[in-house]
Amino acid sequence: MMTRTLPIAAAVLALSFSLAVAQDMKGHDHSSTKPQGQTDTSPSTKAYKDAAAKMHSDMSLNYSGDADVDFARGMIAHHQGAIDMAKVELEHGKAPDLRKLAEEIIKAQEKEIAEMQAWLKAKGQ
Repeated sequence: MMTRTLPIAAAVLALSFSLAVAQDMKGHDHSSTKPQGQTDTSPSTKAYKDAAAKMHSDMSLNYSGDADVDFARGMIAHHQGAIDMAKVELEHGKAPDLRKLAEEIIKAQEKEIAEMQAWLKAKGQ
């Protein structure tokens, strides 16, 4: 049961993060502001920011009007973002339980990306 709920939990967490960021950015220009006291320039912070920026960029789709196709395309980018963030955890994180979770996320998300890519290919996309 844990194996099946893990990818779902990871996807919900990443989607929630994406939606929160998108909602926060909607109508606001944060390009020249940062939270007070936030001066963290660690390699892991940079890597997480880069992964999030790439995921958000890749999720900016030219929507087709086909809900199934658009779902698969958006989720591929979303899952890749989860993989990229999990790789940052493996590179910089120290907590054994989170490192194990990151490994599980990578495995599950890669499988689901392959399934969605195969589905899109079968649909001629």
